[in-house]
Amino acid sequence: MRWSRTFIPTLREDPADAEFPSHQLLIRGGFIRQVAAGIYSYLPLGQRTMLKIAGIIREELNAAAAQEFFLPALHPATLWQETGRWEDMGENMFRLKDRAGRDLCLGMTHEEIFTDIARKEIRSYKDLPQIWYQIQTKFRDEARPKSGLLRLRQFIMKDSYSFDVDWEGLDRSYQIHHDVYCRIYTRCGLKFVAVEASSGAMGGSKSQEFMVRMEAGEDFVVECECGYAANLERATSRLPQIQDEPGGDGPREVHTPSQKTIADIADFLKIPASHQIKSLVYMVNNKPHLFLVRGDHQLNESKVMAAVKSVLARPAQPEEIREAFGAGAGSLGPVGVASMPIYADPALRGRSNLTCGANKDDYHLQGVTPDVHFKPVWVDLRTVEKGEPCIECGKPLDVYKAVEVGHIFKLGTKYSESMGAMVLTADGKQTPIVMGSYGIGLERIMSSAIELYHDKDGIIWPVSIAPFSVIITPVNYKDEMKEAADRLYDALGRAGIDALLDDRVERPGVKFKDADLIGIPYRVVIGPEKLKQGKTEIFHRATRQTEVVDIDSAVSTLLGKLRTP
Repeated sequence: MRWSRTFIPTLREDPADAEFPSHQLLIRGGFIRQVAAGIYSYLPLGQRTMLKIAGIIREELNAAAAQEFFLPALHPATLWQETGRWEDMGENMFRLKDRAGRDLCLGMTHEEIFTDIARKEIRSYKDLPQIWYQIQTKFRDEARPKSGLLRLRQFIMKDSYSFDVDWEGLDRSYQIHHDVYCRIYTRCGLKFVAVEASSGAMGGSKSQEFMVRMEAGEDFVVECECGYAANLERATSRLPQIQDEPGGDGPREVHTPSQKTIADIADFLKIPASHQIKSLVYMVNNKPHLFLVRGDHQLNESKVMAAVKSVLARPAQPEEIREAFGAGAGSLGPVGVASMPIYADPALRGRSNLTCGANKDDYHLQGVTPDVHFKPVWVDLRTVEKGEPCIECGKPLDVYKAVEVGHIFKLGTKYSESMGAMVLTADGKQTPIVMGSYGIGLERIMSSAIELYHDKDGIIWPVSIAPFSVIITPVNYKDEMKEAADRLYDALGRAGIDALLDDRVERPGVKFKDADLIGIPYRVVIGPEKLKQGKTEIFHRATRQTEVVDIDSAVSTLLGKLRTP
């Protein structure tokens, strides 16, 4: 491509609303333009990078015997109603009606569509295993789309699905995808870690996320040097035992006027937060549920949703709390509560003589013992903190921000049972197909690469996903320099190297700044003095090192550099 014929609308200043480097540089470099919140147009440079990412994904999946489909983005509600996800997805799903009044949605994911194909076409264990995938536009009505391409309402995703006759087959398909994902991210130049994750609304028995560490991330990873790694939504740690004083005969009511918080009670009653019960109310499908953690711990909302197996969970409003308990939020506790489910974090298990609200304004209870004075469902609810001991080795845990670039799930029979996707086994019995689901966000790969690799001058693309591998920059595009640039451009094309020729009538400084901004890995500079000697300069964007080579050997030199990992 020649720059003069390519649409590359670069900008000199960062956009005012762009907070993170990937967002700033994708706009400044002319890769994307915003249409609305969470909706972007991909300009030629952005599209070239997206196609290269998609190409790597296709190569690795095809090599694993996966087969590519292309399914509709517009789905009938009836399929989602079969699995119950029409209601479960809540406001995240874009919904509409057709002219006949039938309910439709824009696909957030394609489990239902793929399962519908499988139940109609797969009859026997002889037809399995299968791995099917697509690269498709997806839609999610994000409440707070932001951070450029990291949180979108319309996005491009690779989703693949495995179909097996038994759980052992699912284990193999899951491992195939794990290995494929590692190869994909490595080829795209990302530094990543695979972590234990929550399956959320997808369901299933096990899942892993592939995370890239960066400040732009909205997820948190908990990691230990021993190899333990988990999303904060799933992470656990090893807590030291706490010795409690005897609790006496049972709960004792104490007056705590205007004392609402854990810190207030700690100061007023001289009881440390670790000896208190923090009580929080969530509305789950519009019904109150009580969640309990230790007073010095934080409730993890994702663990709440996992515990109740619903994404339709939200903190209760003050009026909802008062209607359910007859008291305000600062005076709540589990003793005597029989009208709603109670979930408690295991850090409270085996404890005694604890303090909690009395469900009466300005009063608390002391001497409370879990499993004696109330009977909860025990489930992990708390948020792990940095420095806590690792659950596996006891060393201090690190907690850092990260972006999820992929997620793999063992779905099991969640979808096949609800939708009737059955096959005959070798002994002639009907059994539900055992499924897995595996997603990759293409925009997140592109944005993550920029977050990892950039400097004050612009993007530093990994060669594998750069829009062009080489940019030819003649200092002045005329006479001998024009002839040399054209000749080199043609030679690179014949060698299979995707090159961009900067044939604009611009000052060299402008050309160099633009080349740095868009991040092309190698720049060949053709200047008058070196050209007289039959030489040219090859500038490596990542190292900022320049190498002078014979112009006749530039193609072979670049081929060698581009083939080097």
